[in-house]
Amino acid sequence: MKLTILCCLPLLSLPALALDAGPSSPQQQETEGWLVLQSRNQAASNIPQTATAAERERAMTRFLKSFEYPIPEFYEQDTGGSLEGN
Repeated sequence: MKLTILCCLPLLSLPALALDAGPSSPQQQETEGWLVLQSRNQAASNIPQTATAAERERAMTRFLKSFEYPIPEFYEQDTGGSLEGN
C-alpha cells in the first residue's frame, strides 16, 4: 500500500507541467500584448469612426445581396483550379 502511494506521488505534479509557461516567441508575445490592449480598451482612438449614410446604404446592400446565392450542398474540388506540389 505504501509502495503504491509512493509510486503515485510523482504523478500528482504532472498537471503542473501542462501549464503554459508563456509566449514561446517574440511574435507571440507581441500578439498577446495587442490582445490585452484590445480587451482592456487601452488603445482606443479618441476620434470616433463614422460612416456616411451612403456608405451605410452600400454596405447593407452588399450584405443583403450576399443572400441571393444559395449555398451549395457540396463544393466541386476541380472547379477552383489546381495546386501543384514542389
